[in-house]
Amino acid sequence: MDLDMLTWLRSPVGQALLAELAEQPLVETQTLRALERIRRRVSPAQAAAALELALLRQRAASKFPNAHQLFFTREALEQASAAPVAAQRAARLAPSGDVADLGCGLGADTLALAGAGAHVWAVERDPLRLALCQANVAALGLEARVSPLLCDLLTTPPPKAHALFCDPGRRAGGRRRFNVADYEPPLAHVLHWRKQTPALALKLAPGVETSALPSDAEVEFVSLNGELKEAALWCGPLATTRMRASLLRSTSNGAVTYHTMSKDAPELQREAWLAPPATYLYEPDPAIIRAGLVRELGVCLDAAQLDEEIAYLSGTTLVASPFARAWRIITWLPFNLKALRAQLRALDAGPITVKKRGSPLDSDQLARQLSRPNGQPLVVVLTKHLGKPIALIAALL
Repeated sequence: MDLDMLTWLRSPVGQALLAELAEQPLVETQTLRALERIRRRVSPAQAAAALELALLRQRAASKFPNAHQLFFTREALEQASAAPVAAQRAARLAPSGDVADLGCGLGADTLALAGAGAHVWAVERDPLRLALCQANVAALGLEARVSPLLCDLLTTPPPKAHALFCDPGRRAGGRRRFNVADYEPPLAHVLHWRKQTPALALKLAPGVETSALPSDAEVEFVSLNGELKEAALWCGPLATTRMRASLLRSTSNGAVTYHTMSKDAPELQREAWLAPPATYLYEPDPAIIRAGLVRELGVCLDAAQLDEEIAYLSGTTLVASPFARAWRIITWLPFNLKALRAQLRALDAGPITVKKRGSPLDSDQLARQLSRPNGQPLVVVLTKHLGKPIALIAALL
């Protein structure tokens, strides 16, 4: 897509064609017939662009509730924050007043910030991405709250705003950049903006090395429906703790619940402990693990770690928590494949799901070896207790 094609897609003819495609079941691998049909009415390039956008809107539905109205390119969609994550971030940033969204891309965070009531400077160096952002802002009727600005942040300082949010580029030639010094702009360059605007937030890769981040800022790990999505760095007055895990979960009615745990919560300061498997096994959410809050979660659940290096917890009482999944432990044993098979036969086990932490075995291959077509479905967990391999057999709750 280029700027001229985006203009055409937003025209009455383009919009009518997109509305027509939205009503058709489209499968990405079987689009030739649809492409041939619409080529009779528009140019081949226009037909290809409309079909591509229709497919991207289908794919984006899991990220954006208004995906059917928005404009995407494939790469920009992959890099955009999911709407629930952007909305939660906007709830922290919008009270600051004017917010500059630096590297706005197609506008996921700009839309969330404007929707939360902030005035937004949407800053981007790529003319097409800035145009995508403007198109999406217009599609949702938010033009009055957004000021687009085309500039290169490597050579131009950000606009003066009450708070800055930066989503630096973390890809080059389709490959991910893992080192914060390789981001565009680099982390050190972005942090320099604090001299002008202390209230600064950054979106980071979820696997970021926390030792590379400033010690006077808050590091937040965010998961959505149990999947670790991203990390964020909060600086100056935006920082409220050192380490935080934030969990977002979609409900059946389309709402999103929010749960958070921080490193310095006073009620979590008691030490957790190590103990053998008890009645229930807990698997912490990945945001809890990345934020280094497994022990703190153990205090909340009155549960112990099985091993100092393994993120599994076990306790005698079932405590419902959004921060962990739970299974009922039937039995456990030092890992021995022959003994494990015998125990599963004695339990009349059927389909087996194998989970592991701290085990080199192939969980999928072992699940196939242990499963039988009939019998009760069970979970086998391969892990360690005090440094020694063990196997737990658990039932779903």
